[in-house]
Amino acid sequence: MHWYLGLDAAAVAVFAAVGRLSHEEPASVTGVAGTAAPFLIALAAAWAATRAWRAPLSWPTGIGVWLVTAAGGMLLRRFAFGDGIAAGFLVAGTAFLGLFLVGWRAVALWIRAS
Repeated sequence: MHWYLGLDAAAVAVFAAVGRLSHEEPASVTGVAGTAAPFLIALAAAWAATRAWRAPLSWPTGIGVWLVTAAGGMLLRRFAFGDGIAAGFLVAGTAFLGLFLVGWRAVALWIRAS
């Protein structure tokens, strides 16, 4: 796969780590991995669904990766992992993932255009 997938995975890991720290949970490797797992699975599905490797920096790709990762991760978290998705988590998680999954692409495009 493309190294851009690594940037997306890092964004999901940062999301999980920040979330754990904001709830005073340890940001250990296993803790972050457990929190990130449903979103990483959804990220893999997002890359497949959007064929992100074809145009990883494009806006449509970034938005598709964000929406599938956020929605799929929330659904997996709730139904496959048995964890909660309170309204605040749904809103904050979706916003954070949008900022990071679309944001790094915006920065990369801006740098490329400079």
